[in-house]
Amino acid sequence: MRTKKEEKRQAILEIAAQAFRELGFERTSMSEIRARVGGSKETLYNYFASKEELFLEAMGMSLDVEFEAAHQAIDATTDDIEESLRRFGESLLNFLYSPEIQSLRHLAISESRRTELGRLMYEGGFSRSMKLISEFLSAQMSLGRLRQADPDIATLHLNGLLQSELSERFLLHVLGEVSPEDIKPITDRAINVFMAAYGPINESVS
Repeated sequence: MRTKKEEKRQAILEIAAQAFRELGFERTSMSEIRARVGGSKETLYNYFASKEELFLEAMGMSLDVEFEAAHQAIDATTDDIEESLRRFGESLLNFLYSPEIQSLRHLAISESRRTELGRLMYEGGFSRSMKLISEFLSAQMSLGRLRQADPDIATLHLNGLLQSELSERFLLHVLGEVSPEDIKPITDRAINVFMAAYGPINESVS
C-alpha cells in the first residue's frame, strides 16, 4: 500500500507529464506545475530538485517499460551470442529511434548547454544502458563466446556500430521515421562487424 507521500509524488508526476505535453519543456515552469498541483513551491521542490529532474521522471514513466523491454532482449543463457546480439540490437534501435525517444533526445541535446537535462538523461539513460550491456558482454567473454577485451570499450563499439547509419541524420534532424524494416538490415550489418572484431579467436590445432 502506497503512503501519502508516494501518492503525492505520483500525482505530481502525472500532472507534470500533462503540463509538459501541453506546453513543452521550455514553456512549462515549476510555478505552472505548482499551480496545477496546489500547495507551496517549497513542497514541490521537496519532491523534485529541478524542472529537468521532474521532466525526465514524468516523461519517463511510460518509457521505462520500453527501456526495460529493449534490454531484456539480451539472452544471457543462449549459446548463439550473435543471434542474441541481433535481437538486442533491433530492440534497442527500435526504442532509440521511436518518434517519442527521438524527440526527447533532441530536446536533451538542445537544452544541455543551459540546463541539467542532458546530463540527467545521460546518467539515467545512456550510462544505465551501457552498464547493462557491458555486464552481458563481460559474461560472454568469460564463457569464451567473445574474445577477451575491455567490456566497457566493447560496449561503446557495439553502440557506435548499431547507430552508425542513423546517428548523423538524427543529429541534423533529417532522419524522419525509422521502421522495423529499416532497422533489421542495419542491425545485421552492425553485428557482422562487431563479431568480426570481438568474436572468439579460433586457434589452429597443430
